Amino acid sequence: MKRNKRSPLVSRTSATKWRQHLAWGVSPRIQVHSDAKPRRADSESAATALLSPLRHREPLAACLVLFVIILATGCKQQTITENPTAKPPVIVAPQSYEASAEQLLAARLPAEVAAEGWIRLFDGHTLYGWEIAGPANWSVKDQTIAVTGGEESLLCTSMPWLNFELRLQYRCGKDTDSGVFLRTPLEPDGSGVDCFEINLADNAPAFPTGSVVGKQKSQSKTVPTDDWRSLEIVVNENDITVSIEGEGVCEYTDEIGFPAGRIGLQHKKGSIEFREIRLRPLGLENTLDKKLSQWTKYPKMPGEFSVNDQGWLHAKGGRNQLESKQSYGNFVLLAEFKMPKPEMNSGIFFRCIEGSEMMGYECQLSNQAEGGNPLVPADYGTGGFFKRQNARLVAGLIDDWSTLLLVADGPTMAAWVQGIQVSNFYDDRPPNENPRKGSKVESGTLMIQGHDPETDAYFKQLSVAKTDD
Repeated sequence: MKRNKRSPLVSRTSATKWRQHLAWGVSPRIQVHSDAKPRRADSESAATALLSPLRHREPLAACLVLFVIILATGCKQQTITENPTAKPPVIVAPQSYEASAEQLLAARLPAEVAAEGWIRLFDGHTLYGWEIAGPANWSVKDQTIAVTGGEESLLCTSMPWLNFELRLQYRCGKDTDSGVFLRTPLEPDGSGVDCFEINLADNAPAFPTGSVVGKQKSQSKTVPTDDWRSLEIVVNENDITVSIEGEGVCEYTDEIGFPAGRIGLQHKKGSIEFREIRLRPLGLENTLDKKLSQWTKYPKMPGEFSVNDQGWLHAKGGRNQLESKQSYGNFVLLAEFKMPKPEMNSGIFFRCIEGSEMMGYECQLSNQAEGGNPLVPADYGTGGFFKRQNARLVAGLIDDWSTLLLVADGPTMAAWVQGIQVSNFYDDRPPNENPRKGSKVESGTLMIQGHDPETDAYFKQLSVAKTDD
């Protein structure tokens, strides 16, 4: 289908007032509809309304370098004074972050790493895919997320995660009290109440750095330092393990556990920086085998699905579909695929009506860019949602193996290609059993698409894990 042509050279995301969503189109306050026009979801400041066009990927300037814009919104900046007699006020101001296609493409992960399911939660240049709760001065500089002041605040991922391995680096001041929240709502009731918190506070004797706050004290011997430290957290069902600088410091098993939730970076006191934030979902199982025993073919449709001697699924020629025998509601899916030409097209459909002809959401597989500009997908782009949201970047490889990580949770969905997040969509349409006509959160089947006679796509893996059990 023909698309409106645009020529942006930069990708944009904004960080506005506290409790303001940072990603395009996944906000409890401003929501994106299928017509790509913003609509108010509830009452909000005029400043937020003015900033909303930034969510819809209409860059206002051409630039090949990263820069930060403090937006003139016509409203007063919010000033937070913790102790006006001892320190200057902390300014929490609307901000916008931009990154070039070159910068985002350079942030892609190596193929072998992405094939294991690893993704970047922070692309190093923008806060795409993050939300703020609480007025603190979160910022991005030198490929680092930093906060130095303000009130207690969480910077959270827009998508929830259930079982995962999380790796990051952090650096904090000697009096810092911070933490990494796991399976958390955007505004939790408290650590251990509806989420887990891994403490980052060297001077907290009850629960020092590496502890599961309120649950398990760590054996960490860390002392305040100006150096960067590595933190690794594994959350698998009710088990949590924490390592600092490669050394295990805490193990904890919860009797009940919490459902899937966001990952949050906390500001409570002092300053802290985060970088190289990566995640790998756990529990993925490959659904492909030589007999396609977990899938249903449609032999009367044109085109063909087969498995070659290497165990790869081959979709070739004609409009066809391959349907999963299982249904999935909330899930994580990892696909490793290859298409020899950029103009070739396929897709992964989900929450489909069983037995229908691809009546579901479609996560697009298309590596074609208009005019060779990776920021302008020719047909929604790999990881974009067909007729819902463009990918912000065409990050897939031509005639080589690419990876797609697709996450769906309720009305929110997002995708990463080669480890970089390219979409972040919230479906606020009225409910409908057919996702082509409205929002659907109930379970449905998966379908792999054979798009047209030119389709020639290979899939090395289609691994899935349910996250709503």
